[in-house]
Amino acid sequence: MSPADRYAVMGNPIAHSKSPRIHALFAAQTGQDIVYEAILVERGRFPEAVAAFQAAGGKGLNVTVPFKEEAYAIADARSARAERAGAVNTLVLGPDGTRYGDNTDGVGLVRDLRDNLGLVLAGARILLVGAGGAARGILGPLLEARPATVTLANRTVARAEHLAAAFADLGPVTACGFEALAGRTFDLILNATAASLAGEVPPLPPDVVRPDTVCYDLAYGERGETPFVAWAREQGAAHALDGLGMLVEQAAESFYLWRGVRPATRPVIAALRE
Repeated sequence: MSPADRYAVMGNPIAHSKSPRIHALFAAQTGQDIVYEAILVERGRFPEAVAAFQAAGGKGLNVTVPFKEEAYAIADARSARAERAGAVNTLVLGPDGTRYGDNTDGVGLVRDLRDNLGLVLAGARILLVGAGGAARGILGPLLEARPATVTLANRTVARAEHLAAAFADLGPVTACGFEALAGRTFDLILNATAASLAGEVPPLPPDVVRPDTVCYDLAYGERGETPFVAWAREQGAAHALDGLGMLVEQAAESFYLWRGVRPATRPVIAALRE
């Protein structure tokens, strides 16, 4: 009997990762014989860690903070969405040493918003808060969903302007600072900053949230509660949601790339919520 195929997530830190449980649930549901572990990698040692895992027969990796750009650099070939994002969160490792890189973050977000939460993205006015790697990873699939506008708001306006210019060919995207949001309202507000991880909230004017605004934090809390989610609820948002669904959906896309089987995500989201 051949040993189970090996997969893992690499990051730093990594102890908090829900990925091993998510992929164990996917494997049980689909009858796939795999093992999946979380691997803490020292900063500066990512290429060696990947090489060692691949040499030991590893078939695929998820990659999280802070190694997504390094994963992009060591991939031999990349998907169009990974090229757009400039980052890779999924590696398919060939037995011949090849590495194919993809980025499943954006498609994971759009699937959670549209399929699980029932949001209509086409024609929506979207505010995307932050202009770092998380924002870059989701902007392409977000614009492909054909919103009316995507406004990028960031402390450093020049960084947001640079990101908007890089994606302007895909749809209507503009950039501004937080103070320029006063008096404007949005259908959907996405927090792609790291503020929640530091226990903080981006400096958004309260009036950006209307009673029918949906607020969504790409980060996730242990009980669905991040500082941004709590803030959004205080402002009277129609829905204030964390990113657990996105986490499961991007993992499902990775699982499909590796195994050719698409798991059902809703039961897994429900199990994690419990």
